This record gives sequence, structure tokens and C-alpha cells, in this order.
Amino acid sequence: QVQLEESGGGLVQAGGSLRLSCAASGRAISSVYMGWFRQAPGKEREFVAAFNRRGDSTRYATSVKGRFTISRDNAKNTVYLQMNSLKAEDTAVYYCAAAPKPDGSNWYAAPGDYDYWGQGTQVTVSS
Repeated sequence: QVQLEESGGGLVQAGGSLRLSCAASGRAISSVYMGWFRQAPGKEREFVAAFNRRGDSTRYATSVKGRFTISRDNAKNTVYLQMNSLKAEDTAVYYCAAAPKPDGSNWYAAPGDYDYWGQGTQVTVSS
């Protein structure tokens, strides 16, 4: 069992920055694939960023590449999402997710690949 708790969301002006945190418990983040997703009202949950299981490789959605950075602190068992140059279209509920799958793949970008999810944290970007 993996429990995930997101924090750091809020209201920010377009062009501003936010840093989201995902605190994990139950399993070490080094033993699972970790990813960030987001979901806006009326839209499907979409991939944002992810680590491979070893945490030495990252992948980003085209819409956020160059603006968002996923990082981790294994000692704190926490994953972060640094969001810069925020746009109104970034407004969504952001979710942290974990996939306890065997090592051997690069990354997972489909929501169905992940078994554990946080409750989500709201990010609202005003223009």
C-alpha cells in the first residue's frame, strides 16, 4: 500500500510559479514509478511528468516541457513538481501517482498504469 499526499497548490497569476509536493508513505518512492497528472473540469486526466523507477530519467508532456520540472528527495520520500511560467490552461487539480511495477520500463504515462493516487491539489492560474 502506498499513500500519497499532495500539497502546495493555490492561486497564482499567469507567469508565476508554484512548487507542488507529494509526500509518500507505505513504500519508498525508490521502489515504485512516480508521476504527476492533472485534470481540468470536463476534461480527462492527463499526463504531466514522470520518473522511471530508478529515478534517473524523466519524461514530460509536450505542453509543460521547459516550464515544469519533476524532482525528488529520497531521504524525505517526497516528489516535487516545480511549475514555472504558469499559464491559464495549467489550471487543474494536480495528482501525484505511484505505480508499484517491476523495474524494466522507462516510464508510464497512462493513468491506468498507476495504482495509487493522492487526493489532489488545486492549482488555479489567473489571467
